[in-house]
Amino acid sequence: MKENAIIVPEGLNEVLLHACCAPCSSAIVEWLLAHAIRPTIFYYNPNIFPREEYEIRKNESKRHADSLGIEWIDGDYNHEAWLFCVKGLENEPERGKRCVECFYHRLFATARKAQEMDIPYFATTLASSRWKDLEQINAAGMKAAEMVNKYPSDSVVHEPVQFWAQNWRKGGLQQRRNELLKEYNFYNQLFCGCEFSQRKG
Repeated sequence: MKENAIIVPEGLNEVLLHACCAPCSSAIVEWLLAHAIRPTIFYYNPNIFPREEYEIRKNESKRHADSLGIEWIDGDYNHEAWLFCVKGLENEPERGKRCVECFYHRLFATARKAQEMDIPYFATTLASSRWKDLEQINAAGMKAAEMVNKYPSDSVVHEPVQFWAQNWRKGGLQQRRNELLKEYNFYNQLFCGCEFSQRKG
């Protein structure tokens, strides 16, 4: 693993990790634990369709977390709310405006949960996929942190939450992901998750 491939913000020892799936989480969680950073998994992916596909991915994520004894939180499934979020963007191409809104929707929920739990940093495993636009993900994460800090959900004074913008493809983690995929015999999905990403042409 290359030195300094993963840049840890000063003082970070706990993170709320938005997990898109178990395969993408596995190497990241392993790295965090090896570097004395305690992850809490937040599974919030209402974009996934159909419900059966969502349940398979969710159960694999929970199985992985349980095997390591780390906390796992179910963000629940509200596909209708997600559809409202991307309304009018159904025909956008992958890496287009629909993906931007999807990332923000999921990362805003993650930032809000981090605020509620008083976890100062949140991150996402979406930034491990070579199929996703890293700039879009980072912009969505930064915007989510800004909005949650500006408009807290309650009257309690919270420390500001920050988005840990990290390229999780670095440091040999992509290769390790593929190794852990086989070790755990994870279900390995072949598409992003939403019904629009499956459309051809």
